[in-house]
Amino acid sequence: MKWHLTALALGFLLDLLLGDPHWAPHPVRAMGALISGLERLLRRMFPKTRGGELAGGAVLTVLVVSISAGVGAGVLYLCHLVSPWLRLGVETVLCYQLLAARALRDESMKVFKALKTGTLPEARRAVSMIVGRDTEALDETGVAKAAVETVAENASDGVIAPLLYMALGGGVLGLAYKAVNTMDSMVGYKNDKYLYFGRVAARLDDVLNYIPARLAGLLLCLGAALGGGSLTDAFRIWRRDKRNHKSPNSAQTEAAMAGALQVQLAGPSYYFGKLVEKPTIGDPCRPVTPEDIPRANRIMLLTAALAWAIFCVLPLGLMFLL
Repeated sequence: MKWHLTALALGFLLDLLLGDPHWAPHPVRAMGALISGLERLLRRMFPKTRGGELAGGAVLTVLVVSISAGVGAGVLYLCHLVSPWLRLGVETVLCYQLLAARALRDESMKVFKALKTGTLPEARRAVSMIVGRDTEALDETGVAKAAVETVAENASDGVIAPLLYMALGGGVLGLAYKAVNTMDSMVGYKNDKYLYFGRVAARLDDVLNYIPARLAGLLLCLGAALGGGSLTDAFRIWRRDKRNHKSPNSAQTEAAMAGALQVQLAGPSYYFGKLVEKPTIGDPCRPVTPEDIPRANRIMLLTAALAWAIFCVLPLGLMFLL
């Protein structure tokens, strides 16, 4: 426990310092390649029926989680045979790579910079890299709102949830969680192609994020107070609107962020050319502006630091004292 909490403590600091260099090998990109390859194989093996696709998706889920966590456990075990310090170094890098606070901040700030110094088409292209909705027709407010929503939503599954799982089970449990989360982002769509094939992965992702999302929503309310947002409104909107989404988890942090910034998020959006009606989150006190993107990032980073202190630094300190 001390070793993997130490690795997580150092990995979090590395994430804030270095972010995600695109040239470096990354376990999530390896998971993506594994998911794509297994999907092609399993679709040939299982019949194109509802039952066949559900079975194929279940096998995909078991294989991806098992391989991801198994490879990680094997590498760390071999490193430990050489030296516990080597294992600590490798697990530190692994924890760093499984966190996305700095990358989330950097990618969303590209949208902010495009809105402030570039053109609207450039801002639309920048935001299209971090959202799943259609962005071609978004105005400046729509682009800024999409970026803020992404920061809020990914504060949970990109930062708080990995922190929690790695605090509980080190890099291996972090890999298992990230494998499920990556599958959900690749095959967890409710369209003709993935409605049944991706259902098991999507449901498992909902289960794994159920507690972390609610912790993230509460912590984001506290992060709002530290980051200059409204603690009162963050908590009020979180309590009121945290279920305003088809996903049981996605609105938790969006609601807290909407209240913290005193804006309205969500609402109808276009996905793959189709208008999807979604309830709004928050009160329309004012329009979302580009300046809300750095504000959202400040709150997200402070929330991440708060979670790191509670999940990692505090128990690590108590272990060393006791």
